[in-house]
Amino acid sequence: MPAPLKLVDTTPTLPAVADAVVIGGGIVGVFTAYYLARRGLKVALVEKGRIGAEQSSRNWGWCRQQNRDARELPMSTKSLDLWERFAEESGEDTGFRRCGLFYLSDSEEELAGWARWRDFARTVGVTTHMLDSAEASERGRATGKPWKGGVFSPTDGTADPASAAPAVARALLKLGGTVHQSCAARGIELEGGRLSGVVTEHGTIRTNTAVLAGGAWASSFCRQLGVRFPQASVRSSILSVSPGAANLPDALHTAAVSVTRRADGGYTLAISGRGRVDPTPQQMRFAPQFLPMFLRRWRSLAPGGLEGIRSGHEGPARWQLDQPTPMERMRILDPAVDKRTIRLTHARALELLPPLKNTHVTAAWAGYIDSTPDGVPGIGEISSIPGFILAAGFSGHGFGIGPGAGHLIADMITGGEPIVDPRPYHPDRFRKSAWGKVADF
Repeated sequence: MPAPLKLVDTTPTLPAVADAVVIGGGIVGVFTAYYLARRGLKVALVEKGRIGAEQSSRNWGWCRQQNRDARELPMSTKSLDLWERFAEESGEDTGFRRCGLFYLSDSEEELAGWARWRDFARTVGVTTHMLDSAEASERGRATGKPWKGGVFSPTDGTADPASAAPAVARALLKLGGTVHQSCAARGIELEGGRLSGVVTEHGTIRTNTAVLAGGAWASSFCRQLGVRFPQASVRSSILSVSPGAANLPDALHTAAVSVTRRADGGYTLAISGRGRVDPTPQQMRFAPQFLPMFLRRWRSLAPGGLEGIRSGHEGPARWQLDQPTPMERMRILDPAVDKRTIRLTHARALELLPPLKNTHVTAAWAGYIDSTPDGVPGIGEISSIPGFILAAGFSGHGFGIGPGAGHLIADMITGGEPIVDPRPYHPDRFRKSAWGKVADF
């Protein structure tokens, strides 16, 4: 895989019994397992490929409150605190820093939207600073051009996508949890209508609680259980450049291109929202529910190709528990890069920030961003399967709010006071229309 990623040791033996099994080793899955283990539960984390190998290592690394939808903002705020506390608690380094996030714009409409969000954020205690033309141009002097305005969110930050999920998995191991890579979960078993076990390719783990944090694979997995979870993915392509560009912001967003400083001193470059829609049977199935989101974001999306069908994460197949599944044929979703987008992104970045001309491209990669119809994740126990908790559809926001999501799920399982109100996230809302409720982000 082209995206950088640190390795994690695999526990050699699958446990026969666990208090909880977490399916999926992305950022949400590892934080869920970590917070359960901190509460004394015996936790097994199973991952079909490698810890953090899909979208959790392929994103920008932003951990933000700025411009969050009102439903997600409380979790975003809590997550920033948890990112900081994790390093103190665990001794592991995720690369998290509150470096602040910087936005520049020449669009009066965009600036007005940011100002409205600033006014809303004040009501919930979140600080963000609108910048006038002089302030924005001075703070954005690396661009060498004047700007109409901007925003700086000083308490937001970034973490290292290559390090974060592996660091949390190592912390889980320290707490006595187990980590099982190249171990796909094929399904579940029930007793008396309640979850009683998780069936993996290497054996069954007896448990009364399972958390599905399966990212882009979650809807296909739910389909095996008779659970309808509307989910669709967009293929996003980004690139990284070497160190060598001096005096650039740590994290900068513009309509043309966004840049983020990486842990090695290089930068990740991306065009916000741009992606390819690869047609799949699952997308066709849920197309009516995604129409409102598509109508809002169609300018950023382009038709894709056969990558989605090749990958198999949104296929119609029903599989047997004693036979290899699509997850075992595609251990890591590593779709083809959109070369046109990569060329455009690099060209825009060099034009925006001339110091980047002192760098060279080190890698380019693509990943699938899984979304729900309203752009807000589905988190909650599935009523038809007691003991089975869904945590998926993070819609490109999962990395930043991973700690808060994991903590909330641990609260649900252990009966603790929820870190945030869980009601806006419950999957039952997908039984209703999503018209008029698409997240602003």
